[in-house]
Amino acid sequence: MFYHDSKLQYPVTVQTPDPRFARLLQQAIGGVEGEIRVCLQYLFQSFGARGPVKYRDLLMETGTEEISHIQMLATAVALNLEGAPASEQEAAAAHNPVVAAVMGGMDPRQYLSAGMAALPSDANGVPFDASHVYASGNLVADMYANVTAEATGRVLACRLLELTDDPGMKDMLRFLIARDTMHQQQWLAVIEELGGAQANLPIPNSFDVGEEIREVSDDFVSTGLDGVPIPEGRWSSGPSLDGLGEFRVRKASPLGDKPQLAPPMPQGYAQVQQMAGADGTRQDQTIRTAPDSDQS
Repeated sequence: MFYHDSKLQYPVTVQTPDPRFARLLQQAIGGVEGEIRVCLQYLFQSFGARGPVKYRDLLMETGTEEISHIQMLATAVALNLEGAPASEQEAAAAHNPVVAAVMGGMDPRQYLSAGMAALPSDANGVPFDASHVYASGNLVADMYANVTAEATGRVLACRLLELTDDPGMKDMLRFLIARDTMHQQQWLAVIEELGGAQANLPIPNSFDVGEEIREVSDDFVSTGLDGVPIPEGRWSSGPSLDGLGEFRVRKASPLGDKPQLAPPMPQGYAQVQQMAGADGTRQDQTIRTAPDSDQS
């Protein structure tokens, strides 16, 4: 069950409305780095969580908090769309060349479809489609996905902070950046509580690594042509991070043969010229011809 409060989680004020900045804020709502994404990601991870209940509850708490962030940003968009004199808008663009270059104006759908309000879409007007919501059912895999989501969201918020001079917008973004800081840490704290990276690698650690082709489990495969430098680092030598082997470099070379597929099946209606196997042997195929013109 969900409950709500009529008040915002944090104050949202706009001193100088800027429709162009409202469009930029849409990325923080419905972009791949945005709040709708993390909200649904944490909630669906929680809905399907199995195992210790505290992790399900942690995900539920944070997913619900993210609804508050969507509300804050939607409010910020609406306040920025309430209008500003053209002279002030031109001055804002002149003061911030990045905004002037990136934005030609507000998203017309914010008016046409939403009546001067926010949309569940990104800064280009593309509707959020949940393609970047990850809820695998593997707790550690999901925690790493969550850290990435918070990291890219924090990068976005930092960039937005650079694109506004409005004191209220800067204050709101600093709050959201701070919450991203905490959320990154809490997901990493779950991994640490579960034993840390080594104890949880490879993911899933419930699979018997003896079933892998262990000869290549710790190989960095270099695909560069001869003479192209191999990128070397922690991943190319020394103990593997899972503690089960040693990293090494292997030059890419084929371990298999050329693929051989059967001829096309007749029901697939490929061309007659394709009706041969990989060895060139033709497959029986009846070619339909038009009837004689004098047939009745």
